[in-house]
Amino acid sequence: MRASSVLLALLFSATESSAFVARSASKAFVNTRSNSPALKMATALTQDELKQMVGYKAIDDYVSSGMVVGLGTGSTAYFAVERLGQKLASGELKDIVAIPTSVRTKEQAESLKIPLVTLDTHSRLDVAIDGADEVDPGLNLVKGGGGALLREKMVEVCADKFIVIVDESKLCDALGPGFAVPVEITPFCHLHTLKLVENLPSVAGKAKAVLRMGSSSSNVCDGDDIAVTDNGNYIVDLQFSDPITDAPTMASEIKNTVGVVDHGLFCGMTTAVIIAGSDGISVKNA
Repeated sequence: MRASSVLLALLFSATESSAFVARSASKAFVNTRSNSPALKMATALTQDELKQMVGYKAIDDYVSSGMVVGLGTGSTAYFAVERLGQKLASGELKDIVAIPTSVRTKEQAESLKIPLVTLDTHSRLDVAIDGADEVDPGLNLVKGGGGALLREKMVEVCADKFIVIVDESKLCDALGPGFAVPVEITPFCHLHTLKLVENLPSVAGKAKAVLRMGSSSSNVCDGDDIAVTDNGNYIVDLQFSDPITDAPTMASEIKNTVGVVDHGLFCGMTTAVIIAGSDGISVKNA
């Protein structure tokens, strides 16, 4: 079988954009010497193309008719939502309901006519699909760079399967230095809570606590006002200079701090990670 045909069969249905398919197929070939499903890239795809490939693959491989699906938030999860909308519109998927993890994901899903529900009526999900800011070798995650960490965790912890979709730049040897760990806190006495978190045994002397300013969807300061989440809370970003040695312990300490709503450490939740990179697409299972 020709390499381009294999790529099309693995990643896209006949309804997919012919322009994207042609562009991606011309850049990839299959590693026929391995039993791995990974696709080998002859030349580099753009980051958006990699995100689209893993987002589409997550829907194609893990979502079937009749499911309750958690929809993540962020630039990679965007493509999973897009793919779900396409397959519902074409009739390939039916009787799907979805739970979005942010206002912007809700708006995207509504624009694609994806039927939406909430945890109030559907507290068990078949699968949740979302991106991550960092993934360590144990498949622990840092999430919340886009400010949706609370809703993401509430939805994804209720899923039978949690599928993480990333490009290889998100892989790390240890969480911490590569991406700040966000902590969602209540506005009431927020500086007090910031100091409590910064002085926890697992955090003290290892990280600087910075109040997120501007847009809650970016951990880069882009405004003069305190960033406010969809839930009306603030975010403190813990900027680590050294790797986190015990993420589960840190997660527990932060969560047990009065004034903290939740945090961006997602430990022991991942079912599988779909990874796109220069060597192709691969899947790592927990």
